[in-house]
Amino acid sequence: MSGADTDRVAPETGPGPGVEVLTPRDVPLGGPRAMTVRRTLPQRARTLIGAWCFIDHYGPDDVAETGGMDVAPHPHIGLQTVSWLFSGEIEHRDSLGSHAFVRPGELNLMTGGHGISHTEVSTPGTALLHGVQLWVALPDEHRQTGRDFRHHVPAPVHLDGAVIRVFLGSLAGDTSPVPAFTPLLGAEIVLEPRTTTTLDIDPAFEHGLLVDQGSVRLDGTLLRGAELGYTATGNRTMTLANETDAPARAVLVGGTPFEERIVMWWNFVGRTHEDIVEARQDWQASSDRFGHVDGYPGARIPAPALPNATIAPRGNPTRPKGSTR
Repeated sequence: MSGADTDRVAPETGPGPGVEVLTPRDVPLGGPRAMTVRRTLPQRARTLIGAWCFIDHYGPDDVAETGGMDVAPHPHIGLQTVSWLFSGEIEHRDSLGSHAFVRPGELNLMTGGHGISHTEVSTPGTALLHGVQLWVALPDEHRQTGRDFRHHVPAPVHLDGAVIRVFLGSLAGDTSPVPAFTPLLGAEIVLEPRTTTTLDIDPAFEHGLLVDQGSVRLDGTLLRGAELGYTATGNRTMTLANETDAPARAVLVGGTPFEERIVMWWNFVGRTHEDIVEARQDWQASSDRFGHVDGYPGARIPAPALPNATIAPRGNPTRPKGSTR
C-alpha cells in the first residue's frame, strides 16, 4: 500500500483523561473501482506512535463490487510492512523471493531497509476483504538493512473476557518471536459483550488502540469504529470496556517514542528530501536496489512526480508539559 497524509482530529468523547482520539481519512487504493482504505497515520496531529508510522484500515470490502486488492510491483525503503487480516486472503510476492499468503490471524512482516519491492493481490476465493496494513519506521542505524520476510501465527490468549493475539512484542504473558528494530507492540484484541479487561502495559511505551468492530471504551474514553485512541508514556495499565451486546475488536500498537524525524513520501521513509529523490530515481531506473518480483502478470507501478518543494522531515508535534491535547 502507498502512503499519504491525513489531517483530522476528532474531539474526545467521554470523560477519560489522557486519551487523544484520531479519526481517519478515506483514501482510494488505485484503479477505477478502487478499494477505499481508512488512513489513521500519519496525520497532522500525530506522525508516529512508537515507530509505527502508517496505519491503513480497510473493509469489510465486497470484492465482487470493488475488484478487491491488486497492487502491482512497488518499492519500499526505510520501513517494515505489517499485514494483518480479519477476513479474506492476500497473495504476497517480493523481490527477496518470498511467496506467501496473508490470512486472518497470521502475521506477515516484510523488511525493506535499503530497498525491496512486492505485490499484494487478493485471492480468487476472497469474497470479503478486511484488515489492516501498518508500517514501522526503521531507526537510522538500521535504515540500510537488507531484505527480510517473516511469518508468524500467534496463539490466542484468553484473559478476562478478551481474546488476544500478540503478533509483535509482549502482552498478556505472550511474546512474539518476530524480531523488531525498536521496542514494539502489536496485538489483536477481541472483547466479549459487556466485558471490561485491564491489561498490564509497559510504562515506557506510548500506545494506539484502533477500533475495528463495535466500540471500545479506552480508559474512560469512548472509541467508535475506525477511531484510534492514543495514550502517552507513563501508564502501567490500560482498561478496555465493551459496553455493548456484541463482540468488539481492536488492534493495539505501541512502542517507545521514536525521537527521529522522518520524511514520508509515497512508499518511502527517509530522513531527508535527498533520500526520497535518490530512491525515486533508482526505482524509475529499474535499479537492482529494489530487485524484481516474479509471478505478477502486469507492469510495475511508476513513481508519482515529486512535489515542487522540499519535503520536510516530520515528527510528532510538541505539546506543553502536562497537556494531553
